Amino acid sequence: MRFLTIAVLVGTVGVAADRQASPARVPVVVELFTSEGCSSCPPADAVLSKLANEQPVPGAQIIPLGMHVTYWDELGWKDAASLPAATSRQQDYGRVFGEDRVYTPQAVVDGREELVGSSEAGVKRAVAAAASRPHARVSLAAALARPDTIVARVDVTDVPPDVKEKLRTLVLVTEDGLSSTVKRGENGGRTLHHDAVVRRISSTVEIAGIPQAWRRDRLRVVALVQGEKSQRIYGAATTAIQ
Repeated sequence: MRFLTIAVLVGTVGVAADRQASPARVPVVVELFTSEGCSSCPPADAVLSKLANEQPVPGAQIIPLGMHVTYWDELGWKDAASLPAATSRQQDYGRVFGEDRVYTPQAVVDGREELVGSSEAGVKRAVAAAASRPHARVSLAAALARPDTIVARVDVTDVPPDVKEKLRTLVLVTEDGLSSTVKRGENGGRTLHHDAVVRRISSTVEIAGIPQAWRRDRLRVVALVQGEKSQRIYGAATTAIQ
């Protein structure tokens, strides 16, 4: 099997001189914890795709992340997109929101608010509230340096002055336009569609071992600046791979 290697260069620089280049919309991250084994998840998957494609919240740039968890895999159908790192990430949020707040479909907005992922109106309200808060400026670029290598750069500036906790930068790879025909389990017989499926989550400068089967024209890179203790997301950016 051939593999695609991603090398990611993460850096921090001073305040950008040209503030006029700032996007008009505030990036807000919507994570959906979902699974193909969960009968209540397809409506939430559809909401995530709709929010990503329509961008319906004024002043907000919604960055969608489809987090397919693993704990449904033993209940009749293994989700081919399930990711142990997604399960671990939801458990991290559970330590903030409460252990009883780990479920599917669960939406987490900017690491601050959680709610049922199929509640489109509720997610929109949470996104609007998040967009009204100060965010760090995150600049992200990603390009194919060689046929099997993607090089990206993340620059973080203007972190809100009231942020006192230690921050970490995460780099994620997502894939759009996936379809799956479910053979067994709660969604048996259904063909499901997914966008912004999280394929990798990394805190290192290099992400390796990405199969060629993942369509490069459907891959995106996402950068998150997140509090290590609170799990709040203080800044984010997303880009296609050039």
